[in-house]
Amino acid sequence: MESGELDRSSDRERGSASAGGHLYSLLKQGLRLARQYAPPLLLIVLLLSVWQLTTWLLKVPKWLLPSPWQIVVAGAEARELLGPHTWQTLKETWVGLGLAVVVGLGLALVIDLSPLLRRTVYPLLVASQTVPILALAPLLIIWFGYGILPKVIVVALVCFFPIVVSTADGLRMADPDLIALLRAMGANRRQVFLKIRVPGALPSFFSGFKIAITYSVVGAVIGEWVGASRGLGIFMIRSSKNFLTDRVFAAIAVTSLLSIVMFAAVMLLERAVLPWYYARREEVWEEV
Repeated sequence: MESGELDRSSDRERGSASAGGHLYSLLKQGLRLARQYAPPLLLIVLLLSVWQLTTWLLKVPKWLLPSPWQIVVAGAEARELLGPHTWQTLKETWVGLGLAVVVGLGLALVIDLSPLLRRTVYPLLVASQTVPILALAPLLIIWFGYGILPKVIVVALVCFFPIVVSTADGLRMADPDLIALLRAMGANRRQVFLKIRVPGALPSFFSGFKIAITYSVVGAVIGEWVGASRGLGIFMIRSSKNFLTDRVFAAIAVTSLLSIVMFAAVMLLERAVLPWYYARREEVWEEV
């Protein structure tokens, strides 16, 4: 009987110790997030406050420079118009971004196949980024019409390059010691590629993907500026022609918010796919 009571007591102690350790871990993560995100949030609040006070004290006309509060009010009043335009831009962004990922990964693999292919294809990729998108977009409208396809192509052209470069560099920077170890154990080229090079390139891929996703919504808006019947770009053009500057700023705010939300979603996906990578980084940060 006494032995059973001792076992239950030890179980409770272990449970309380585990709960305490879990609570400590949560507090530690909360403090780390606060240190990371509190400074930019405070800076944003400060800038918006200065903007609001400046427009109020100087009595700046709304058509010239609306205050943040006027922009919020304009966005709320135009929410029924903004909804369909935002959804159209999101569709173009998602399809174009998916195309950019497929094309980018394919080109990264082609570049990685041999040094000759890298020397042949890489300069063409760099040259493709020297062509202004605003000059190319009208041609896409002429070739493919006013549907969703030209906007999707614009988004893909804007987004694929960082994915290609980062993924190709990640594949090249695989740990040579691990590759030599697997080859000594009899692994073939495919096994080395799947077990060492692909996992090692994933952090680089996500770095390029995060860069691409910040450009994706802007690419869709640029495509809509050239020719479209719906989208945030069209909403901006129509609002600016009617001197509804507050609505233009509201559309800009929606564009920024979409980019931030998509960027955060990719960060969460990266943490889910690469838990080992973030665990190692946190250990390094703690040592520093």
